[in-house]
Amino acid sequence: MLRYAHLTLLVLYPIAWFAPLMRAGLLPMFGLSEISVISGLQSLWGSDVFLALLVTIFALFAPYLKTIGLALLHWGLLSPRTLPVLHILGKLAMADIFLIALYITLTKGIGIGRIEVAWGLYLFTFCILASLLFSFLSERDLKQSKAALQD
Repeated sequence: MLRYAHLTLLVLYPIAWFAPLMRAGLLPMFGLSEISVISGLQSLWGSDVFLALLVTIFALFAPYLKTIGLALLHWGLLSPRTLPVLHILGKLAMADIFLIALYITLTKGIGIGRIEVAWGLYLFTFCILASLLFSFLSERDLKQSKAALQD
């Protein structure tokens, strides 16, 4: 059951990347622009390539590689010894959620612009938290099966 639930993340992550994370505008009287992970990355690549590369690693590659790695682990196509690497990838993905929360907090604190959190932020956060839960459960299952083999 865990391995099938984990496979849903391979579909949900790309949806979360294109879903609106927030709506932002300069002043309350003007319309709000929707910002997604992909649209944010597109604007970053034009202005700050180094930051765009970091966000691409944190938002796209780290969570998706971890998801693929755990899926391969569940289906017996990857060694359980790779779990520490998958944990590191999961921590990198959580750094992205922290950055988004920090940007929202800073922008709201300044009071110049207006930001509304959109459903994509919740979906993206859910994907990362579900991935962390799945890796915890996978590690627990591996330890239990390893202990059963030793008995």
